[in-house]
Amino acid sequence: MKHRTAVTVLLACALTALLTVLIVGIYVLAFAVSYVNGEAKVNLEEYKQNQDQTTFIYAYDDNGETVQLARLHGEQNRVWVIYRENPEESTIPQNLANAYIALEDKRFYSHHGVDWFRTLSAVIKDRGSTGGSTITQQLIKNLTGENKRTLNRKFYEILMALNLEKNVSKETVLEAYMNTVYMSHGCYGVQTAAETYFGKNVQDLNLAECASLAAITQSPSKNDPLLHPEENRKRQLTCLANMEEEGMITKEEREAAEAYEMVFTNSEGYTPSGDLASQQVETEKSVWSYYVDYVIQSVRDDLVDQYGYSRSQASSLIYSGGLRIYAAVDLDVQEAMESVYVNRTGFPKYNKHIDDAQSAMTIMDYSGRIVGMVGGAGEKTENRGLNRAANSYRQPGSSIKPLTIYAPAMQEKQITWSTKIENYGIKNYYSDGRYGPVNYGDDPGSPGSYVTVQKALAISYNTVPAQILQDLGFNTSFEYATQKFHLSHLVDPTDKNTSSLAVGGTYKGVSTLEMAAAFAAFGNGGKYFEPYCYYQVTNSNGSEVLLRHNETEGEQAISADTADVMNELLQTVVTDRAGQATARNYGLENSPLFAKTGTTSEDKDRWFVGGTPYYVAAVWFGCDTPKQISNYVSGNPAGSIFDEVMDRVHENLERKEFQKFSPIVEQRTYCTASGLLASDGCTSRATGWYSKENLPGTCKQAHASTTPPATTVPAGEGATQPAAPQTTVPSATQPADGTPETTAPAA
Repeated sequence: MKHRTAVTVLLACALTALLTVLIVGIYVLAFAVSYVNGEAKVNLEEYKQNQDQTTFIYAYDDNGETVQLARLHGEQNRVWVIYRENPEESTIPQNLANAYIALEDKRFYSHHGVDWFRTLSAVIKDRGSTGGSTITQQLIKNLTGENKRTLNRKFYEILMALNLEKNVSKETVLEAYMNTVYMSHGCYGVQTAAETYFGKNVQDLNLAECASLAAITQSPSKNDPLLHPEENRKRQLTCLANMEEEGMITKEEREAAEAYEMVFTNSEGYTPSGDLASQQVETEKSVWSYYVDYVIQSVRDDLVDQYGYSRSQASSLIYSGGLRIYAAVDLDVQEAMESVYVNRTGFPKYNKHIDDAQSAMTIMDYSGRIVGMVGGAGEKTENRGLNRAANSYRQPGSSIKPLTIYAPAMQEKQITWSTKIENYGIKNYYSDGRYGPVNYGDDPGSPGSYVTVQKALAISYNTVPAQILQDLGFNTSFEYATQKFHLSHLVDPTDKNTSSLAVGGTYKGVSTLEMAAAFAAFGNGGKYFEPYCYYQVTNSNGSEVLLRHNETEGEQAISADTADVMNELLQTVVTDRAGQATARNYGLENSPLFAKTGTTSEDKDRWFVGGTPYYVAAVWFGCDTPKQISNYVSGNPAGSIFDEVMDRVHENLERKEFQKFSPIVEQRTYCTASGLLASDGCTSRATGWYSKENLPGTCKQAHASTTPPATTVPAGEGATQPAAPQTTVPSATQPADGTPETTAPAA
């Protein structure tokens, strides 16, 4: 009886277990059928968009063709390429697709995502030595990143593979697989692998190279042809044999491929294919230019501003989003700049006291396009380091005067070319109540001594702009500097003073980028254009424009007539050699030039900002940690560098003159004694430029007959007293051209 009871219990348990297994089995089967036949569980298009892809930065050459400047990627270097069975529509050669099938999944076209024979074989052997995963299953691993050896992971991998092939074609699966497979050396996908190992685009690979590339996949480190060519060779031969066996190639094709002498990128005598050589693919392994650095910075900032991304999100998109960025650089201009800066041509001779001397330069056209940028002297050794052209802010010294004093006062009709201003400082400029600021050579000027605006600007007196500022007002001057000319690092109210606005001793400073953009107004009819360094940014296939530079009319910072007169005034800074103009020792061989020099307190910084009919440029010279340089250099190194670069840039350009944008600007004769328009009785005359809406009166003074006739220099009034070429010199009590440096360069 007891025996029967035990048997009954055992049968009941067995039946319960069997029913449980059956129920669970039915449930699992139902779930599997529903999962496989349901909606797509893997959206390949979405995965494609979210996969880490390499970003390219392009420029345009003289023929309008794109040239690759740089490629950016994070951990994954990937360029998506197209596979179609029709070779005319495919970027990936059929031989490469066949090589993968022959090695990885011979029954690819006959199964539905899972090769049950291989799967059962792998399970029975329990070692996976023959490999149980199909190309479709490997794709699932590549997309999900799941690679654990668990039954649950394998179960879902099988279901997802079956589901995927229910929803997409075989060629779609193959394309996704060949673009996501890891190929060693940080390469994901066959395009970057083809470049890395053969220096070719994937479509240019021959049969032997296709087999070698496919041979890497099973064990990327072991079969890497650059590191282990003998291991790669073994698997390559297996691949070719499999392809012949599967009828993908003939015996003759196999033998020819086996006999082909492989040339890898580390082989002796290797040269990249013409297509890749012209695209400068090597740039991914090199140090980019300062211009490329600034493009990356600008795109990041614009993504943050326009899409609300965080800085880290924007950076991730740039380095992993497969963007196509089209830079606005002029390759010839950039090359000229880099040649000068790398070799320090035109720089002062080496001096151990300033062996850390540096420089930066920005060149723009007159509609905001940055055509060239260099942020440091010498060989560039790192990417995304300090770019002094865009991100270092230094006191501008006298180079700020046209933006804060002369153009605003002329726009407000307070001065003209020949307005006479007292060459003497203002009371209580110094803490002890003395008049200031002083001019070069610690010259305070003298009460009752008057000079024309043209002379004061050309010689770069400090006393005169200080006097003009008293009538113009701190608020008006500051507004022009920050709102009209967009000098963004002037501080309110710290910089609303004579030292900052009249002689350039600003609290934080300016960059060469800001100064070039501001001075462009003197060559384009008074307009300010926001600087730009790229034309547009698209997604990887160009179907969506993420960012675009839109041409604008610019902001009218000053009127066209004021801009034209200022242009002529600033030309005298170069041409008025008899008047000891500060830029008289500088000028271009093949172009007229307007310019302004600048020297800061204790002679720590030198500036040269100027424009030609083609371009406007700003140069800074100094040390990253500010120090006095006047004892170790002569002249203005910034001017020498400016000349060296701009002469090269203009060497093959047709000479032309500055355009006049206003019909009401004309040249008139004025009386040098009064600064008014000359009358018949004026015996000392010179010529100047005026707006018809801002003319001085006519001179009615009686002039002594003994007054010698005026000597008219090429552009502007001759000087009555000598002055040294540089803008300022430190005063014992107060620097003549700025206040002591208070901040280090901005990073």
